[in-house]
Amino acid sequence: MPQVSSVTVPYATYLRVYEPLAAFPEPERGHWERYAKRTELPSCQDELRRSLASLVATPPMAVPVHESEDAFVAEVDGVLCVCPWRTRLRGWQSLGELAGQWPLPVLDAVLPPVVRQQAMADYEQWLAEHPDARPWIRSSTWQVPLSWFALFEDEEREYAKENGEEPARLRYRTPMVQARRRVARAFKALKDSVDEGPLLDGLVEVGRWLEEFHPRSLVELDYGGLVHALPAEELDADHSAADVTEGITALRRGEGAQAAEAYRRLVERWRSVRERQLAN
Repeated sequence: MPQVSSVTVPYATYLRVYEPLAAFPEPERGHWERYAKRTELPSCQDELRRSLASLVATPPMAVPVHESEDAFVAEVDGVLCVCPWRTRLRGWQSLGELAGQWPLPVLDAVLPPVVRQQAMADYEQWLAEHPDARPWIRSSTWQVPLSWFALFEDEEREYAKENGEEPARLRYRTPMVQARRRVARAFKALKDSVDEGPLLDGLVEVGRWLEEFHPRSLVELDYGGLVHALPAEELDADHSAADVTEGITALRRGEGAQAAEAYRRLVERWRSVRERQLAN
């Protein structure tokens, strides 16, 4: 498969679900089984490069014309699991969020209104035929939504610094059953203490999403290209999942001051990350 560029495309983070082959109907199951046997598989950077290539095309494409047949692959306790890219579906879903992220003149220059309108019309028609469609990947730029950290424990954190040809990587992985249990526990603790707020809303949203998948799936939080924008010492010191766990545990014990301190650390850490977006 040709690559658009060898340059690293940074600043996106991902929450992914890898489902076992048994979760897929035929003939899709057979496709992924054959796909996983390839000697070379694309990376998350390859996926992002291809998406950006569509935007710089003339005329620009808001979403790919055809759905991607690529996926990320992982083996979990001897079971082959895949995470389909579904780039076209995610592109459609992202279009509705762009107006709140970019100034309208900038958005119109990158994706003219007629392009966006046609893409959304195509999406509505496609969705009528595929009402149960959902993505296996969620993404965010210049941040990791704090609700994502509630799915993981600090011991599931994997951080590898850049080493020769191997790029830096920071990720968490956990079984689906653990992720669902932790979301439910965090939601109850917050609901009993604060009743409302963005973190609580985020837990509701991600919890509903996780329910769509096979119970033997693998859940992964990947810092993706964000590791290329942050100094190694900051990545090494980043234990955000531990801070979330500490805060939730403190709430369950009625220790409001300790919970507030954990939340303060989180907010300050990720505020400093987002400030780098403005500096770029």
